[in-house]
Amino acid sequence: MKHILAVLVENKPGVLVRVAGLFARRGFNIESLAVGRTMDPGISRMTIEVDADEKTLEQINKQLNKLVNVIKISNLTQEPSVDRELVLIKVKAPASSRAEIQQIVETFRAKIIDVSLQSLIIEVTGNEEKLEAIQLLLSHYGILEIVRTGKIALLRGSKTIKNGEVK
Repeated sequence: MKHILAVLVENKPGVLVRVAGLFARRGFNIESLAVGRTMDPGISRMTIEVDADEKTLEQINKQLNKLVNVIKISNLTQEPSVDRELVLIKVKAPASSRAEIQQIVETFRAKIIDVSLQSLIIEVTGNEEKLEAIQLLLSHYGILEIVRTGKIALLRGSKTIKNGEVK
């Protein structure tokens, strides 16, 4: 089962390397990773998606909690939350297929952010299913390049993670 972990860490050099190294040493695979500062400049938030059973997830939590720079780990999978990713897709787009590609882009509420003579770059945000669907449709035209951010997530409603606690 996939789990989304919100990990609050000290905003210091080397923290990302230590967290990623822990996963590598233990043989845990990171499906998705996004890191950014929080409203407190001394704290960063890592959103980590892992595919793990309950036993493995427990091990991940124990190992992460041993790291000095880790402040708090919250499993957003157990709470109502919203998650999104950003994808940039460069697709072959000769003049003959641009209208069809534009129609796909509009259907998915995506944006064309760059145009050249033979290609388009499309920006799409959404959940994993939406991103996979547009990628599948655009693959028929020839995807030249694709890049995805890591998944980010927030708790729904008025719930927040403050000082490492869901409130």
